[in-house]
Amino acid sequence: MIRVALTVVGLFLAVVLTLIVFGVDPVKGLGLIVEGAAGDKYGLARTAVRATPLLLCGLGVTIGWRAGMYNIGGEGQYVLGGVTGAAVARLVVPLAPGLASISILASSFVSAGLLAALAGWLQVKRGVQCVISTILMNFLVLQMLAWTVRGPLQESKHELPQTERLPNSLMFKRFDAQVDLHSGVFVALAVAALVWAALSLTRWGFVLRVVGQNRRFAFVNKLGPDAVQVWAMALSGGLCGLAGSVDYLGLVGQIGDGFSQGWGFLAIPVALLGGLHPLGVVASAAFFGALLAGGEGLSRFNTTGATLVYVIQAVAVLGYLYFVRRGRVKEAPAA
Repeated sequence: MIRVALTVVGLFLAVVLTLIVFGVDPVKGLGLIVEGAAGDKYGLARTAVRATPLLLCGLGVTIGWRAGMYNIGGEGQYVLGGVTGAAVARLVVPLAPGLASISILASSFVSAGLLAALAGWLQVKRGVQCVISTILMNFLVLQMLAWTVRGPLQESKHELPQTERLPNSLMFKRFDAQVDLHSGVFVALAVAALVWAALSLTRWGFVLRVVGQNRRFAFVNKLGPDAVQVWAMALSGGLCGLAGSVDYLGLVGQIGDGFSQGWGFLAIPVALLGGLHPLGVVASAAFFGALLAGGEGLSRFNTTGATLVYVIQAVAVLGYLYFVRRGRVKEAPAA
């Protein structure tokens, strides 16, 4: 509890100090951020919608990193999930809405999971570090996105580089026509609960954590570290791909050049700030989502509003890594 309290205080100080450095009145700046993030139903909806892809991608990063597989390809996997969902949507429109949505989500999870599993296989079988392979795969997927929205998935009039818009019947339910809040938010929360249960309460989760902490120990004790790490990467990528299809079904309804929003990259500091723990990632995603939503409110009154958000994010993560993670390293007993 002490560490959690210190983290909260540290995040608050990071926001205040950043505002001061940029010459923004901290009281007024904090007020605008809070108002933009939670001042009314519009702010709360913005926060929840922005936190959703961060939560799913952050959970994906967490699973991979806890297994010792540093997945940096969340952005490409997110985009692949969205593109796969758009491709499958063309085939499942005649189906019942519920079945069609499930098909889109499942196909996105599988396609992105297979891409990440390939990176995992390359590391455990060929020695190609997934840090490198997943970074390179991001560029491949972004090129594929540009090709598909100008080629096989382009809208029927062939005027704009984007897919057809999904029928409203296939989109996630909106709770209020005036805001963007959709039922995909609860999909992300349900996934977070499942990931927590899998990592904390199952033998598989225990083995995954052992492999991530000491792969040689896992190998000597015949825990199958190769298979564990490839499966961890598959789940990691699958969750990032799921984030893409959740945004597709819940928010944008069509895929275009601008579908890549950087959620997969931002998920890395989200996971780190969450301590690579599913429940911590929920809180971290909410914090980052609130900053992004609050930054929009701040930017209306201050030209540095959008920049401030990213600086605050960087300061928060660096401070966490320096004070919290560094403290854990000092406390660790010598090998």
